[in-house]
Amino acid sequence: MNSLADHKKKSAASMRAAAEAELTCRQVCQTPEPSTEVLLHELQVHQIELEMQNEALRQAQSALEESRDLYVDLYEFAPVGYLSLTTDGLIATVNLTAVKMLRTERKKLLQRRFAARVIDEDLMRWNHFFQSVKQSDAATSAELTLRGGDGALFVAQLVGEHRTSGTGETMILINLSDITKLKLAEVQLRIAATAFEAQQGMMVTDANEVILSVNKAFAEITGYSRDEAVGQTTRLLKSGRHDASFYKAMWASIDACGSWQGEIWNRRKNGEIYPALLSVTAVKNGEGKASHYVGVFTDISARKTIEAKIEHLAFYDPLTGLANRRLLLDRLAQTIATSARHGTQPALLFVDLDEFKNLNDTVGHSAGDALLEQVAKRLVACVREDDTVARLGGDEFVVLLQGLNSVAGEAATQAATVGEKILTSLAQPYQLGDLEHRSTASIGITFVSRDAQQDLDRCLQEADLAMYQAKVAGKNTLRFFESQMQTAMTARVSLQTDLRLGIVKQQFALHYQAQVVEDNRIVGVEALVRWHHPQRGIVSPLDFIPLAEETGMILPLGRWVLETACAQLALWAQVPHMADLTTVVNVSARQFLQVDWVDQVLDILRKTGVNPHRLKLELTESVLASNIQDIIGKMTLLKAQGISFSLDDFGTGYSSLSYLKLLPMDQVKIDRSFVRDILVNTNDAAIAQMVIVLAKTLGLNVIAEGVETEAQRDALANLGCHAYQGYLCSKPLPLIEFEAFMKRRLKSIG
Repeated sequence: MNSLADHKKKSAASMRAAAEAELTCRQVCQTPEPSTEVLLHELQVHQIELEMQNEALRQAQSALEESRDLYVDLYEFAPVGYLSLTTDGLIATVNLTAVKMLRTERKKLLQRRFAARVIDEDLMRWNHFFQSVKQSDAATSAELTLRGGDGALFVAQLVGEHRTSGTGETMILINLSDITKLKLAEVQLRIAATAFEAQQGMMVTDANEVILSVNKAFAEITGYSRDEAVGQTTRLLKSGRHDASFYKAMWASIDACGSWQGEIWNRRKNGEIYPALLSVTAVKNGEGKASHYVGVFTDISARKTIEAKIEHLAFYDPLTGLANRRLLLDRLAQTIATSARHGTQPALLFVDLDEFKNLNDTVGHSAGDALLEQVAKRLVACVREDDTVARLGGDEFVVLLQGLNSVAGEAATQAATVGEKILTSLAQPYQLGDLEHRSTASIGITFVSRDAQQDLDRCLQEADLAMYQAKVAGKNTLRFFESQMQTAMTARVSLQTDLRLGIVKQQFALHYQAQVVEDNRIVGVEALVRWHHPQRGIVSPLDFIPLAEETGMILPLGRWVLETACAQLALWAQVPHMADLTTVVNVSARQFLQVDWVDQVLDILRKTGVNPHRLKLELTESVLASNIQDIIGKMTLLKAQGISFSLDDFGTGYSSLSYLKLLPMDQVKIDRSFVRDILVNTNDAAIAQMVIVLAKTLGLNVIAEGVETEAQRDALANLGCHAYQGYLCSKPLPLIEFEAFMKRRLKSIG
């Protein structure tokens, strides 16, 4: 088409040139009129020019149509949305891109307010933007959240400016872009930046472990600044505590799974080694090969310290630092297994302090704790490093001896030697603040058999039984476990259970034994507790009183005895021939040492209405081993109410005479052990005489117990003791029988 046009142009130009030449010739020749040929030629020229103009017009039209189509395509399918708004905010025009963004048909957008697409929270910003566009000559932008026709929200960037048309009408032109993904990327970038500067140490390395970047926490944890770390390899942090196999396994996991996490020991710049929780992640390129590594780690020193403390609390006694029961049993199990392999014999020594509770009750628990700490140190010093010393609780300790001779006799000698060493060490004086204290211990020993693996508690029980036998034998000694001890302990446990039940079911009663003076006159009675067991029958006080003392059941039992005796004494006050009787009640050392003991006694006096001058409390010498000042204070308070005191078993214990003269006692009782052989044993007679003389020197009354014959009574009278109790007058009698006995005495006198 273009070649044909060019040809026509060339033909027209040639014909025009010929015509012009001919005209010039006529003018020169002054030819009056053109010829027919010339006119025909000119007509042809004009025809060609007209065709050329029509062709140009067609080409321009085609170009215009192509330009219009291109404009429509560019407008409708532009990467941004185009909208034009009236000054009232109505949508006048909108391109297809904006239609898709707003998810609404074009016809439903036209002549609708654009503000309807803005969420409520951004309406103020929209109004500000719209007014700024109308008033400013420059383009104005804003970021708003818009709602599509389907309700979905997206973040949009709006760029607006106003234009005035040829007719003078002002339009608001807006370019609309969906920047939701961009905003999410910005948020993720901020999160990543924040995470990188979090409390966890972070470092990025290349594929060769060369550090490319570290965060602030990295510098704080390791001590290496950013400049010091970048360019170094991760070997900068190696502690030397891990061998090659550790790192081989770690990198094998990273290669296989793309990551690794675990605990690792690192080294700080100052050389300090610390535990860290490390996570390493591989960053892979398009080919699936690791191009970078990201390491995230946390200093877990504090956590490890806490874990160590928790473990220590789980396996060690917090007061002494010795192994506790749990750790002892674990080591015992290991020792049994080891001894089986090496043919050795392990042994357990159960160590219990004598009279420890008295120290706690009189001086206080702080002194008791101080004693336990010193005992622990002495025990550790008495054994080998491979042996174990444990504290089970209270004043109970256990020593596990390993590697003793497999021959029974030799093993017993070795264990006894260690036991005697412990007894000697623990018997040395203790300095508890300003107080010098002496204490002894009782030790039970048992050997652990190889088949004891499944019953470790039984091993401890055997040693405990042997220790109990050492207590019975007089304390400050040791005993080996024997099979018959188990039978005795089983019986003891059964009796203990029955005793507790007996107190609850009130299976106890009081028997009364008369106290007589020289003219055969009954001046008082001693209230003695008896246990009427439904199956055992009458249980001897010698069997259950020591058990009640050890278990603490003496406290409720002793209170019941005192309440019952006082109530009966108040009733006797209404009977003429019994109104002058004094009732003696035995008081346990554990009762007397209670903090509120005085209040308990005074409360009983108020409830029963008894005359306190008719009540006498009898104490044993064991009370004197406690805090003497506390005892004197309590006795003084009770004496002020009219209560008197008698000291039982004098001469059988270890009471200090200097203490005795300080105590506000009223009476001393000669023990039956001296009365029994007073006629045949000169030593017993001498002791009885000594007690009588001492009592008179201190201004105290004297009474003897266990008098069964007139000869014994007369011998005591010759020594100066004119008061007694015993079978010579009457055995202990139940209440009804005792009252009948008193009536018979009254009739015989009358």
